[in-house]
Amino acid sequence: MAKIMEGLYYSESHEFVKIEGEFGFIGITDFAQNALGNVVYVDMPEVDDEVEAGEDFGAVESVKAASDLIAPVSGVVVEVNEALEEEPELLNKDAFANWIIKVELSDKTELDNLMDAEDYKTFCEK
Repeated sequence: MAKIMEGLYYSESHEFVKIEGEFGFIGITDFAQNALGNVVYVDMPEVDDEVEAGEDFGAVESVKAASDLIAPVSGVVVEVNEALEEEPELLNKDAFANWIIKVELSDKTELDNLMDAEDYKTFCEK
């Protein structure tokens, strides 16, 4: 069973959001990295780019497949995880510790559309 962390918000496309104040750290879940296999490249937006909930903001490529990254929330990118440019496999080592982008949230009510850990666990078991 994939690891699921309490206190995060989850999307049906297997991204997570960790909220700290007005900011959201967005990454892929353990379930997603398991499904992808060995990650070899992460395509990320630039700082100051806007991301829109439900729209793609980049991609993760593995030896098996490429998968679009779908923003679970809207906001402006304030930071990208540059470590992933050199070591994309960090997502396989610990998906939750290695967020992909940090955004300044434009609408916190969008979090209401996401799943909590318990709902996400149920979703993954289907």
